[in-house]
Amino acid sequence: MKDNRQLFLPLRVFAGLEPPYSELKSAKVVILPVPYDSTTTWRSGTRYGPQSIIDASQYLEFYDLELDREIYKVGIHTLPEVEPMMNSPEEMVTRVYLITKELVKKRKFVVGLGGEHSLTLGTVRAFKEAFPKLSVLQLDAHADLLDEYWGTRYSHACVMRRIHEICPIAQVGIRSLSQEEKQFITQNKLSVFYMPALTEDKKFEKEMLSSLSNDVYVTIDVDAFDPSIMPAVGTPEPGGLQWQQVLRIIKLAATHKHIVGFDLMEFCPQEGSHSCAFLLAKLAYKFIGYIVPPV
Repeated sequence: MKDNRQLFLPLRVFAGLEPPYSELKSAKVVILPVPYDSTTTWRSGTRYGPQSIIDASQYLEFYDLELDREIYKVGIHTLPEVEPMMNSPEEMVTRVYLITKELVKKRKFVVGLGGEHSLTLGTVRAFKEAFPKLSVLQLDAHADLLDEYWGTRYSHACVMRRIHEICPIAQVGIRSLSQEEKQFITQNKLSVFYMPALTEDKKFEKEMLSSLSNDVYVTIDVDAFDPSIMPAVGTPEPGGLQWQQVLRIIKLAATHKHIVGFDLMEFCPQEGSHSCAFLLAKLAYKFIGYIVPPV
């Protein structure tokens, strides 16, 4: 990375790692925390999400029973939190794009922590330049396919509409959308796997994989999870995915596709509760383990 210190806030390190495993030069993975929630429309606070996840990650067990190894040994570097720009969401998307572009040039596996979902557009733009046949797998309760919301085309409610303009998308776990979005899905023949039919359709996994190209970026709005295990979101929706379902989807994608990066977005910490932050820290750690081969 270029030395742009004015872009960043004070450093917190994922999993409390120390050198050499936390050093940028040797790390295969880079954590990119972006504390931004300018276009949030109900319960604000996603700007505190990255810090909360990283703080919870200090208590992760390094050894993963499922994978039978210590995942951190691939090297995980944590960037300082990106300084938010409050002028417009489009400018913030551009900032994320420029930072991600530098990381992609260095062949780093980028893990984004948000912050609101609008930021994913910047990350996808950077990966699209490196992987021209990129597709995006979205796990989410909401379609996020509005063309404009509250006077901006760069709202979190519009992020997948903007991403669809540059690459194919597949949406999993959707259970809330507007009539406008439903019409857009139908007209454009998008690959959308709704809840609860998703859990009942035995063809889902095959169809999901066939809808994606080989190079895939995964974006997870954490409200994809059921509120019973993930209440700490801005716009909760009942009837969501459970822990093992999400892990299975990720493992399927990691096994059959080339995952270039992923993000966890829209986490809105609740005061006095730490279980959601730890769940997401664990998810990020396991996701890295599924995708990045051991040293």
